[in-house]
Parts: sequence; structure tokens; C-alpha cells
Amino acid sequence: MTDTRPDGRAPDEVRPFEITTGFMPYAEGSVLIKNGDTHVVCSATIQHYVPPWLRGQGRGWVTAEYGMLPRSTGERVDRRRAATGGRTREIERIIGRALRSVTDLEALGERSIIVDCDVLRADGGTRTASITGGYVALAIALRNLIKRGPLYENPLKSSVAAISVGIVDGQTVLDLDHEEDSRADVDMNVVMTGAGDFVEVQGTAEGSPFSGSQLSEMLWLAREGCTIMAEAQRDALRGAGRDAR
Repeated sequence: MTDTRPDGRAPDEVRPFEITTGFMPYAEGSVLIKNGDTHVVCSATIQHYVPPWLRGQGRGWVTAEYGMLPRSTGERVDRRRAATGGRTREIERIIGRALRSVTDLEALGERSIIVDCDVLRADGGTRTASITGGYVALAIALRNLIKRGPLYENPLKSSVAAISVGIVDGQTVLDLDHEEDSRADVDMNVVMTGAGDFVEVQGTAEGSPFSGSQLSEMLWLAREGCTIMAEAQRDALRGAGRDAR
């Protein structure tokens, strides 16, 4: 892959990427994740109870809430309307599913962890950044819970990260920004564990259908991208104190 994109990246190159831990000091675990011009704050809160429908079952719950600040985009986002919109609910569900996929809920016990993902700046890939950053916030929160003693076994079975991939101007590219996403022939979000297993694949042809070989190429490229994200997650957790799974 040698052709460059409008921002100068190669087709298989991710945007500049940074995870800063401890961004919200009152949260049990938090990060500021920057993926190009997409910036998301992810904060984990531990509650020592579960939703009513889980009480008495000896297992916990991990969920997510997602929101875009009013001026995270070029035009003001209505705070109340965005909070109840279908897109917001869809993104909350995919973040929650991703985090639960690597969490042993029985080992967590009857506790709930809410991961809040608040978009400060949006330039494409807010849901994938929320998953990638949300995992680090979750891992830090669980590590702190183990340090304090109420939890003695790490419920995390693996890490989880996400990346976007697509076909733009006939070329398969990794980590789309908003400009590329808005004119992509195919747009796909891929969620994977640190062990290399798929959690979720969301892909849509905006114009012409895509072939099986194009799907294989996108999944291969997404795997490479998720590997990069997983390494960044490990670096962030090491920097936060000690390595976590």
C-alpha cells in the first residue's frame, strides 16, 4: 500500500494516537483518548450493587453511557436531543457489549461498572475510540478495586479494542476520519479482543456492494489496526502503575 490519503497517511496507517490516564481524578478509572482530532473522555464508576433484574444471581454488570458535547462538532449538538437519540443508544449498546465480552461477570460479583464516554471533539471514529479508551478506564477501575481488597480476582479475560476501516475512492483504508467517512463506499467498525477474536463487525455498503475479497482485506486491515490499539492500551496501563491483562 503506497497511495497516500488527503492527510498524508498511508492506507494502512492510523491517525496520531494517545491515551492519557487519570484524566478524571474522582473516577475509579479514567482516560482521555485522542485519535487524530477525535478526543473522548472515558470514566469508569463502580457501584456495589447491580440492576434489579440481576439481584441475587451472584454476577455483575458492565454498561456504558455515551454523549457528545454540544460543540464537539462543527455545529452545536443539542445536549438533550442527542442523549435520547437512536444513534446514542446504539453506540452505548456496542460499547457495553464490547466491554462485557472480555469481563467475567461472575468473577465481578454483584457490582456494576458504568463507563461514561464523553466526546470532546468528533472527527470520525467516536465509537471505536470510546471502546478502546473505555477498556483502559475499566481495567484501571478493576485494578484499584483489587488493591482495596473487595475484589481478589481480576475479572478481565482479555483486552478489547476497536477501529474503523472502509473503502474510499476504491481503496481499502484504515481508521477513517470524518471527511473520509462521509464519502466512503464502505464503512465498517471492527471490535476485537487482544487475543485476536472478533467481538463485533458493523459494515455497510453506502453505494455498490463489496466483494468477499474486499471484506477479507478490510478484516485483515482492521486486525492490524486493533493490534496497534491493543499495544497502546498496554502502554497506557503500564504508565498508570503496573501492567494489566
